[in-house]
Amino acid sequence: MRRSPAVVAAVLVTLLGTVLTGCSTPGADTSSTTPPWPRPTDLQHRADEAGLENVWGQRLAEHVHTHLTITDGDTPVVVPGDVGHSASERFAAQLHTHDTSGILHVESPTRERFTLGQFFDEWGVSLGPAHVGGLRGELTVWVDGKRSLGNPRSIELTNRRQIDLAVTTIGEVPHRPAAFDWPPQYR
Repeated sequence: MRRSPAVVAAVLVTLLGTVLTGCSTPGADTSSTTPPWPRPTDLQHRADEAGLENVWGQRLAEHVHTHLTITDGDTPVVVPGDVGHSASERFAAQLHTHDTSGILHVESPTRERFTLGQFFDEWGVSLGPAHVGGLRGELTVWVDGKRSLGNPRSIELTNRRQIDLAVTTIGEVPHRPAAFDWPPQYR
């Protein structure tokens, strides 16, 4: 079956865009959208895309929390609650949120390495070295208060780690958000 040149070109542009943006979340094109980004409703599909599984009710070997802050210039971006989680569906992916605090919960029956890229894949928001979703400009990343270079997708989620992603206009000086004040139950 022959494909028209226009169809072939459209497929190639889509594939190239996915490679260049670092977006590995088919079906969720946030590479051109700006916040707010809602929580996904197709929990099992999103977990599958991120290489995660439903561990609801399983005994945990690992239970850690990382805090994520995203800013667009000086404007905070909300990380939605219940990404990868639904009590009514008895669903909890190994990586999920409960509320809009920015706390990412890693709860797994096995000790594994989980990354920020997996969370963004599960959320359905593209993340790469130069963008967060449709936010473009300069992406500055801090991990535990120190500048981090490279692809933010590879940042490991460890206990009480703080990850700050700041997207600014090119040439604008980024401001690192204040340190997160962990609630007592996480100390």
